[in-house]
Amino acid sequence: MAAVVAALIVVGLLVVVLAVVLLRALGRLSAASPATNPAAGAATAGTTTAGTTTAGTTTPGITTSGATTSGTTTSGTTTPGATTPGTTASADTEGLAELRRQAERAAAEVRHHAEVAAAEIRREAEKEAGAAAVAARTAAEAEVGGLKAEARALKEEMQELKADLERREQRLVEREERIDAEQRRVEARDRDLAEHEQALERRIAALEEAEAERARELERVAGLTAQDAKAELVKTIETQAKREAALIVRDIEHEAKEEGETRARKIVTLAIQRVASEQTAESVVSVLHLPSDDMKGRIIGREGRNIRAFESTTGVNLIIDDTPEAVLLSCFDPVRREVGRLTLEKLVLDGRIHPHRIEEIYERSKQEVAQLCVRAGEDALVEVGLTDMHPELITLLGQLRYRTSYGQNVLKHLIESAHIAGMMASELRLDPVLMKRCTVLHDVGKALTHEVEGSHAIIGAEIARKYGEHEDVVHAIEAHHNEVEVRTVEAVLTQAADGISGGRPGARRESLEHYVKRLERIEQIASEKPGVEKVFAMQAGREIRVMVKPDDVDDIGAQVIARDVAKQIEEELTYPGQIRITVVRESRATEYAK
Repeated sequence: MAAVVAALIVVGLLVVVLAVVLLRALGRLSAASPATNPAAGAATAGTTTAGTTTAGTTTPGITTSGATTSGTTTSGTTTPGATTPGTTASADTEGLAELRRQAERAAAEVRHHAEVAAAEIRREAEKEAGAAAVAARTAAEAEVGGLKAEARALKEEMQELKADLERREQRLVEREERIDAEQRRVEARDRDLAEHEQALERRIAALEEAEAERARELERVAGLTAQDAKAELVKTIETQAKREAALIVRDIEHEAKEEGETRARKIVTLAIQRVASEQTAESVVSVLHLPSDDMKGRIIGREGRNIRAFESTTGVNLIIDDTPEAVLLSCFDPVRREVGRLTLEKLVLDGRIHPHRIEEIYERSKQEVAQLCVRAGEDALVEVGLTDMHPELITLLGQLRYRTSYGQNVLKHLIESAHIAGMMASELRLDPVLMKRCTVLHDVGKALTHEVEGSHAIIGAEIARKYGEHEDVVHAIEAHHNEVEVRTVEAVLTQAADGISGGRPGARRESLEHYVKRLERIEQIASEKPGVEKVFAMQAGREIRVMVKPDDVDDIGAQVIARDVAKQIEEELTYPGQIRITVVRESRATEYAK
């Protein structure tokens, strides 16, 4: 609408300007006419102008011809009356009429153009108004749709809240019902307990009365009073104690006669005292120190390609953490871990770390570890004083340098066992060289347990037989874990040397899982006995405290429980040293002073 109003205003201004222009033209024509200005006509009639040029009057859009002489030059005298007043007046009148008609035509044309422009502007304004109305209608519909969606969302939220409230009310109702039911059960249980307590009191009274009646009947039948019976019981116990004392004396005398056991203990003790071995335990992780932390990035490589190539080539897990200037190498196979450690150490020293270089260094390190294994086997034989052994057996012995058993290095265990066996053989006047050969080879099968199926004792015996060892050596190897019946003294001493080396303090570490299971089983054995109230495993399982109920177990019963628990532990469990079982029977009398 504003555009239409502006267009109408512009058209009106054009019409006004045109009317003003036409009025000014008519005024100039009237002023120049002789009929309207006699003085001017007289001047024109009686005056001669030399070289004067009169130009006709023009109105914008209208040209007047004949009203004046355009471009006429007079030189000389103009004859008066050349132009008559009547002729000039009629010519002016016709000129004015023609000008008026032209002005009317021009005004009509301008009016027509103005109307056409106004109509065009009106149509454009109507189009714009329609588009604006459509846009307004669309916006209104969108706003109404948004309001409807918001209303629906609010309605759904209200429904969800209502459903949640109903569920909570239902749960509250169910909880109240359960509480009521539990309260009713508790009340019923209290009533039952009260009834049982009354029945128990009646039963205790009846038992006391029956006990008194039994005592009176026993006194009547036996002809003894309670004091006489007690004296008889004490006498019987004294006789039994004397008999047990006699048995103990006989056992002591028998033990004194067993000098062989004492001598054997002395031999073993001397052998253990003379052996000096390391007390440290092996682990499954190797640490490699780096010159700087920048080397870690080079070890990892671009997008981790170097570390992936290293792990896939060596089979060793490379752990790079926040430890300054150090990386960890982890692998269950000690030989493979040592090869990986040497490979990474050489790569760090060289500085050129890429997949192809890793493979080259790995092959070189593997050969170097093989040579180290052979050298370790030869050094072990030199240390125990043995010669003339097959090269393959020497290589297998050297491989045990990188293997552990419960944290104990296997090669060091073999050397230690060989020394112990040689000392015991010397004390027993046996061949120490043969004993050392039996013990230094008794765990050689552990070098191939991951490659050949079967126990390491049987595997080691087959390997020794294959490479020409003596039959006594083969038998000692296959029988050191009682998988084959022991037939020779050498096999017995091999078992003893193996047990001494593995069982000495600091040689091996027991796994936490096995330790916990052993303690749990000890407590379970003791708690299964009748009359036992509590069981405590103390001093890392070396002492067991058994608390019994004094009303259910008497002093003799406590001794029986201690003996039964000790016997069952000896039959079922394997443990170092000895375990002391202490049965505690405690009676307490409590009174209150008021």
